[in-house]
Amino acid sequence: MNSIVRDVSIDREASSGDFRNAMRQLTGGVSVITAGIGWDISGMTVTSVSSLSIDPPALIVSINREASSWPLVKRYGFFGVNILTSDQIDIAERFTGKSGLKGAERFAGAHWTTRVSGVPLLTDALAVIDCGVEDMVERHSHAIVIGRVLDVAVSARIAALAYWQGSYVAIDQDEDAARLADVSVPARHVARKF
Repeated sequence: MNSIVRDVSIDREASSGDFRNAMRQLTGGVSVITAGIGWDISGMTVTSVSSLSIDPPALIVSINREASSWPLVKRYGFFGVNILTSDQIDIAERFTGKSGLKGAERFAGAHWTTRVSGVPLLTDALAVIDCGVEDMVERHSHAIVIGRVLDVAVSARIAALAYWQGSYVAIDQDEDAARLADVSVPARHVARKF
């Protein structure tokens, strides 16, 4: 493994609040990361899932090391990525932990299944990705987890849930494309300057 770690020393650091405000400008797809087996399960809402490679299929996710899911990811070596649809805000909220629900309690009220790894996967998610942990890099309050994709299921639904400016936002391919077409200027009418 090639890894470069360097100590970055600077005269001043950005504040956590300023950084949080800046990151709120970045729209992120909302997913629930699930981990554990049987009743020893937990999950959390994240916007930090990203593709790493296609060949082999792999992704990365940033996980807070204080989250209840973190020890389960480390113990079992597997996790699920459940990419939420626009009508699954209640599930996103339940897995934030703000309601006080813990572990298996967070899974109530939704339908779950398992695939290769045995972690719970949401049956009506936009897509589910079953992963084995390939590597973990622990830095500061979080860990970057590299997941090797074991199995994938994609639904026919097209409306996704995103998070932007501290709020959930629905992104619907058909509706949003129609709205953009209504307000867009056709390309042939656009004057080009070179």
